[in-house]
Amino acid sequence: MHFVDEATIRVIAGNGGNGCVSFRREKFIPFGGPDGGDGGGGGSVYLVADEGLNTLVDFRHERTHRAQRGENGMSRQMNGKAGADNVIRVPVGTVIYNVATDEQIGDLTRHGERLLVARGGTGGIGNVHFKSSVNRAPRRATSGSEGEDRELRLELKVLADVGLLGFPNAGKSTFIRAVSAATPRVADYPFTTLQPHLGVVRIDTDQSFVIADIPGLIEGAAEGAGLGVQFLKHVARTRLLLHLVDIAPLDGITDPVDQFRTIEQELAQFDPELLQRPRWLVLNKADLLPEEERAKTAKAIVRRLKWKQPWFVASAIGRDGTWPICLEIQRFFDEQRRDALDAAG
Repeated sequence: MHFVDEATIRVIAGNGGNGCVSFRREKFIPFGGPDGGDGGGGGSVYLVADEGLNTLVDFRHERTHRAQRGENGMSRQMNGKAGADNVIRVPVGTVIYNVATDEQIGDLTRHGERLLVARGGTGGIGNVHFKSSVNRAPRRATSGSEGEDRELRLELKVLADVGLLGFPNAGKSTFIRAVSAATPRVADYPFTTLQPHLGVVRIDTDQSFVIADIPGLIEGAAEGAGLGVQFLKHVARTRLLLHLVDIAPLDGITDPVDQFRTIEQELAQFDPELLQRPRWLVLNKADLLPEEERAKTAKAIVRRLKWKQPWFVASAIGRDGTWPICLEIQRFFDEQRRDALDAAG
């Protein structure tokens, strides 16, 4: 399944039912007064976040979503039934924009969170409301108002604590398989990952965090090259970035430092604030080097990068060095949580 993280849909709320013009007609009461009821309100359209969904692919096939119209009012002062709402499920992390104004109207970040996106029309009123001392037989009622009709753009941003960065085939999918129960596709060619995968890393019974395998980036991604901006936006919500670099590219020509700096440039071009986010370096695929060369090669890369943040050497395919990274991540989050509690008093 190809990943779809953006969709445009049309939402149409129900119109309100019309008010009724009617007069009481019973035996021995030939000139009864007005008894027209009110129209029912139109149904509204809501979006609700559902953690069981992780893609917007369904909206490629069903683009128009309507709520039910309210029923018309009836005689004997019977009001019309209100139209049923249309509740549309979307993944947690969906951001909603009004296409006409490009205004963000909502951001659904919690399971069950609900957003009204098209309000139903109000029902018209029946002629019983127009009765007065000077007009005992009003033949007037009002029509229901129209429901809102909007075109929306939905964007899905992955919600995760940790985001994996790196060139295609840097070993990100292998890493997430090694540390969680997630099973993204792994193969020896670029762009194996076509959609972000979320994995829960469980340290113990009450400590865990969510890690996202984000598709690989290439030079020009901020302008849409490769898989482009549609995936860069997924790092925007993560608390920590793990930047995976192939420590020993098989072609013998590719420079790991050049690849690292290329990704940095794409992050800076997309959103300079991302470079200020905590970012740790993981030199992956160490198993491809002789054991006696691993530390020397890793230190040389770190020295050339002038890297000051935490860094690790790992071999995700053999799960060598991956668990210590997870433990450090959990300690980092625990410290963040303690600092936040201290700051709150």
